[in-house]
Amino acid sequence: MSVLIVTQAEVPALLPMAECIDVVARVLETVARGEAVLPLRQSLILPDRSGRLATMPAFTATPPALGLKVITVFPGNEGSELDSHQGAVLLFEPEQGRLLAIMDASSITAIRTAAASAVATRALARPEASELAVLGSGVQARTHVEAMLCVRPIRRVRVWSRTPEHARAFARAIQERHGISVEVVPDAHAAVAAADVVCTVTTAAEPILRGDWLPLGAHVNAVGSSTPAHRELDADAVRRARLFVDRRESALAESGDFLLARAEGAVTDDHILGEIGQVLAGTLPGRASPDEVTLFKGLGIAVEDLAAAQHIYERAHAAGAGTWIELGGRRE
Repeated sequence: MSVLIVTQAEVPALLPMAECIDVVARVLETVARGEAVLPLRQSLILPDRSGRLATMPAFTATPPALGLKVITVFPGNEGSELDSHQGAVLLFEPEQGRLLAIMDASSITAIRTAAASAVATRALARPEASELAVLGSGVQARTHVEAMLCVRPIRRVRVWSRTPEHARAFARAIQERHGISVEVVPDAHAAVAAADVVCTVTTAAEPILRGDWLPLGAHVNAVGSSTPAHRELDADAVRRARLFVDRRESALAESGDFLLARAEGAVTDDHILGEIGQVLAGTLPGRASPDEVTLFKGLGIAVEDLAAAQHIYERAHAAGAGTWIELGGRRE
């Protein structure tokens, strides 16, 4: 059977950020309607804890789609020639189980993660939000700026990184690509002091954002941590905010930002107001006032990869893009 191969270099043209935002919004509504099967991710952690192998399967009923992301996460790759997230997304058709496509996961992950944050920002941030703070300067920092520009009138970006030279390189790249002012600041507090939107996109294990730094009316996208033992936000930041998640079950099992705040007595399970898909579907209110702080805790769920892969497959098929190979699947 013919299988489509889509490389890392080919993904961005087939998955433009603005299109991916709408794709992710639709699939998060699908989750909210209960029309998805979405097991928790399974992770194999290496004995020296330098990295992990994660598997993320998913199925959606509307549109019918079946797939799996297999990815390695090696935080030590930051600053090297290799991405910290590497792997493949496998797309199947759900009628007979045929493998349809194998796609690079690094590029899909980079785009769809930022797209999910943009979906939340579009739903929760104040309409006039124009000051963006980015904590981190890696791949996700760059895609998050692009995503925020799609949904809010951002006019200035402040960036902080634990590695100043990375922050300066990030600023140059963003200014060159998007023509927007980017200021490198010496600490995270300075970055968020006047921010309307804050994106935390680091590999930090301990908090790099404190609740008492957040201005009234700010919206926070916290996406850097996806394990119970790691967090980017302190307990006060979680406590202060109206908290929405991509998926409640995942947050209660995997979100160190929430679980560690709960363990410290700052919040209870009821502090999770609901899933962002419920806000999109109109079954859950989002921002209640201009002055409140809102928080989207994005863990990255497999339906986002699945929906992105389905979109790429359809566009590649129509455009004759990618490479087709005969891989098998027929009965001998």
